[in-house]
Amino acid sequence: MRRGIFLATLLIVAVMTCSGAAFAAAPSGEPIKIGYLATLTGDGATWGQHERDGALMKIKEINAAGGLLGRPVELICYDVRGRQEDAIQAARRLVHEDKVVAIGGTNYSGLNIATQPIVSAAKVPQIGSASTNPAVTVDPKTGQVYPYMFRICYTDPYQGKVMADYLFNSLKVKSAAVITDIGSDYSEGLKEFFLAQAKVLGGDVKGVWAFRSGDVDFRAQLTEMKASGAEAVALPILYKEMGLIMKQAESLGWKPIFIGGDGYSPAIHEIAGDTLEKSYWVYSMNLLAPELLEFNEKFKKEYGRDAFELSNAAFGYDITTWIADAITRAGKAEGPAVRDAIEDTKDLKLVHFTLTVDKPTHNPLNKPAAMMIWKDKKINFLEMWAPQEKF
Repeated sequence: MRRGIFLATLLIVAVMTCSGAAFAAAPSGEPIKIGYLATLTGDGATWGQHERDGALMKIKEINAAGGLLGRPVELICYDVRGRQEDAIQAARRLVHEDKVVAIGGTNYSGLNIATQPIVSAAKVPQIGSASTNPAVTVDPKTGQVYPYMFRICYTDPYQGKVMADYLFNSLKVKSAAVITDIGSDYSEGLKEFFLAQAKVLGGDVKGVWAFRSGDVDFRAQLTEMKASGAEAVALPILYKEMGLIMKQAESLGWKPIFIGGDGYSPAIHEIAGDTLEKSYWVYSMNLLAPELLEFNEKFKKEYGRDAFELSNAAFGYDITTWIADAITRAGKAEGPAVRDAIEDTKDLKLVHFTLTVDKPTHNPLNKPAAMMIWKDKKINFLEMWAPQEKF
């Protein structure tokens, strides 16, 4: 009974939040259904809601322009609440009941790792947004790519390398501490790649401290980090914990250099306040690029507000653009054909970069990362880093 009530709730959420704006100028025929998995409630909801809204913007544009293959397009979005069990249940519903031809999301590595067997068995391609763990698209045991799993972001190996390289080479830091969420595939993966690159560079890592998701008091770990003499702290974690750690470090009279990855969110300032000043971030895109600012204006016109999580809104929009382009090139709305077209994508112009798929990994080929700094009470762009240029 509880499961049935939850499924009904999922369907209501999908209809209320994702499908309402899909038919601005609907063509004729049965709709082509595209799925989206997003965290719409709970921790991380700010990311998922913006991805949904970005995807809906693109669906509205597609239908206004005549749909795909002469048919209207419908977005079916379920709230996965940042939980593997909800993502699994929603993925099953999308492929078996809703009969979607492709799925966008999620932005959590652990969730996409969990949905992989479901979408692969159903032969429905899935494109992760910020799911950076390599195991999302490649089997860690065999090294073989999962045929139906893709991503639009860079991976943790690259992100971890950039964090370490920027810290020890560009900032000339001699020593660092690392704090990780041992219950997160994202955090643990990023930590390992940071440590590997730090070792290559000869950086002095004073130690690795751990916590579990939901913890809010980090003063014991911070006291030990401070005593270790570390000049910097690497944060391969998400923004809520990042903000609390920065705030609590200040309360202990410690102001190390902080560097984090794409777990960053503008909402971190609400938690960390001015302790965020002069912290560094490896990010998936330059949030101040003209293309992103122009996209934000479109978003504002559609929703009457800025895209607070601009990168996630762009992810949702660009993933939907990618799927639509693949359906058009495939010439039919069937999972295997759309998968082949997704894999064959080359030089596709998106909002935040131009996409070519690396077939052995299903990652974007040589996607650059942006180095950002929080300075003068706002996020500032430093420079772009591309793998082929730096590593």
